[in-house]
Amino acid sequence: MTWNEMRPLLEQACWDTLYMVGWSTLIAVVGGLPLGLLLVLTDRGGLLQNVLANKVVGQIVNIARSMPFIILMVALMGFTRWVTGSTIGREAAIVPLAIGAIPFFARLVETAVREVDHGLVEAVQAMGGNTWTVVRRVLVPESRPSLISSATTTVVALIGYSAMAGTVGAGGLGDIAIRYGYQRFETELMWITVAVLAVVISVIQFAGDYAARALHRRGGHSGSTPRLRLLKAKPTTAEVTKAS
Repeated sequence: MTWNEMRPLLEQACWDTLYMVGWSTLIAVVGGLPLGLLLVLTDRGGLLQNVLANKVVGQIVNIARSMPFIILMVALMGFTRWVTGSTIGREAAIVPLAIGAIPFFARLVETAVREVDHGLVEAVQAMGGNTWTVVRRVLVPESRPSLISSATTTVVALIGYSAMAGTVGAGGLGDIAIRYGYQRFETELMWITVAVLAVVISVIQFAGDYAARALHRRGGHSGSTPRLRLLKAKPTTAEVTKAS
């Protein structure tokens, strides 16, 4: 196979892979972020402590994470067909990719949020902040660098999952490697596909690391003071009278 024949295949495969991974990542972040926060808030000593709920949610996350992706795709075929009307193609692949990534990202979010200094949480509570205020003003902002790194790890994992999805007709670079590289013995195309995957992963990892470092330099864990100033308690009547 010549390069002129390979190029359109690789271009379309790259686009399909990025399409699947992009939408899956978005859904994983939207679903995994609140799930990870819930695991922290309902744990022992958490703001919404509920040991039973924490154990139930934790077990569901653990079971979903432990399932091999290729089995998850097969198990979700009925649901995928109901959602997208098909079990093949890039749109169909987004369903198992997203469902598999949500618990994965949730655990990373849990780890990132637990790294936040508990003293900041206590400070916001002392100023009268409720649970939502603590989440919005402390837990999420203070863990942003780690959350960016977690999202980057999730994207890299999803690229690997999307390659496996190519084995069942999802398209993308995995499909090219299997269909042409393995089944048609186009070894050169297979190794080019591997190289493209390596480059894509390297670029994404570099961008994620750069963004995390930039956020850490701009504020990160040391940028809490300006935000906490916004939460100062309102002055009492005696303080107002004294000031006047």
